[in-house]
Amino acid sequence: MKTTKLLLTMLLLVCSAWAMALDLDSAKSQGLVGEQPNGYLGVVKATPDAVALAADINAKRRAAYEAIARKNGATLDQVAILAGQKAIEKTAPGTYVKTPDGQWIKK
Repeated sequence: MKTTKLLLTMLLLVCSAWAMALDLDSAKSQGLVGEQPNGYLGVVKATPDAVALAADINAKRRAAYEAIARKNGATLDQVAILAGQKAIEKTAPGTYVKTPDGQWIKK
């Protein structure tokens, strides 16, 4: 697997995930959802809209991770974990991220 190519692909994925909709930014700023180390969006405060948004985005992320993994000879988990690291690094201050021990904290 070419690390540089994978990193660039992951960066594009993270950027496109953030640009998907204002709803995601709004949900993050309201503290409803946050980024997790596993590469998926987590629900911080379970409202019907937050749960639906997370499910929709996570389905799209999983499909993208699977495609990236196939293309680069990596596993789904490898790609998802790398994406999680990148998403947490890029998360705006004041929004939630999940720590490796499972706690939600404001960045």
